Amino acid sequence: MTERAGLYVHVPFCLTRCGYCDFNAHAGLDHLKSPYVGALMREADTASGEWADVSFASIFLGGGTPTTLPPGEIARLVRHLRGRFRVDAEAEVTSEANPDTVDASSLAALREAAVTRVSMGVQSFDPAVLASLERIHSGDSARRAYAHAREAGFDDVNLDFIYGARGETIESWRRTLEEAVTLRPEHLSCYALTIEPGTPLGAKVASGEVPPPDPDLQAAMFELACEMLAEAGYRHYEVSNWALPGRECIHNLGYWEGRPYLGLGAGAHSYRNRRRWWNVRPPARYIELARAGSSPLGGGERLSEADERLERVLLGVRSAQGLPAGEVSADAAGELVDRGLARLERDRLTLTERGMLLANEVVLALSP
Repeated sequence: MTERAGLYVHVPFCLTRCGYCDFNAHAGLDHLKSPYVGALMREADTASGEWADVSFASIFLGGGTPTTLPPGEIARLVRHLRGRFRVDAEAEVTSEANPDTVDASSLAALREAAVTRVSMGVQSFDPAVLASLERIHSGDSARRAYAHAREAGFDDVNLDFIYGARGETIESWRRTLEEAVTLRPEHLSCYALTIEPGTPLGAKVASGEVPPPDPDLQAAMFELACEMLAEAGYRHYEVSNWALPGRECIHNLGYWEGRPYLGLGAGAHSYRNRRRWWNVRPPARYIELARAGSSPLGGGERLSEADERLERVLLGVRSAQGLPAGEVSADAAGELVDRGLARLERDRLTLTERGMLLANEVVLALSP
């Protein structure tokens, strides 16, 4: 049986770098875009032999902001990947996008390039919240970008949101959710703002210049999202992800189900056969190594059977399908059920909505 996998491509370029972001993303490196695409294709050439026996169910262009690349470069890259790997004819091909990096023309070009899905970083429709997050787009530009995606023929659109930023109220979050539901995207991702060390926002919180997010308010916002999105027909299929029936993200499901994945690009991670490895992070260094035909490997590790089993449990429990009850101790499962954090149905352990809210606590309870 052919192994199925996901293909992730990291594009590290952004118009600006938001203060909360700890991804491998960079502004002001436009001069590296063309050589970077060339390096990605060279890395694909090098990696293709080891993955010749794998069928790829998805391609995901993430970042950064992939749509800072010219549409023609994205089309050239997707064609090259399909030529080097066994990509399913009906594979899900996603590109992340920020509203100010796309228009009617560029989205039409993406659709023509066989990109099947757009994941748009809206974050909020509230101008004050967008300013707090240092986002350069407006609610109006997000609305226009969404309309242009529909006009271009995209029938699979995800909207990303962040809740709990400084100045956001429960009513502001409710209005954002109401508008999101009215637009009717196939998929919604809602993430609680987290403060990451080493980011500008992290430094401001550490110095006391900015207060940290209120965990009680974020919990109320999560519960409101669960309630409103369920009423609108969205299925809560992973802690931070909702989809209309049958429109779950194939690529992300691969991570939660423990399928192998190949990562191309600066800082990209890969996983297969209990081995995980990752590329060097600096884009210029990545380009130098990949173009020279050298491995851009930055590091790696091999998981023990126990490590792999634990990861399978900790990833599987985050999704609505849960995991076989036999994967965890009866005592741990029973305690979670008694506390209302999980349920046992047909010999599978799945989280309740409250369990998803307290997913980190559940993970600790299931860890040795």
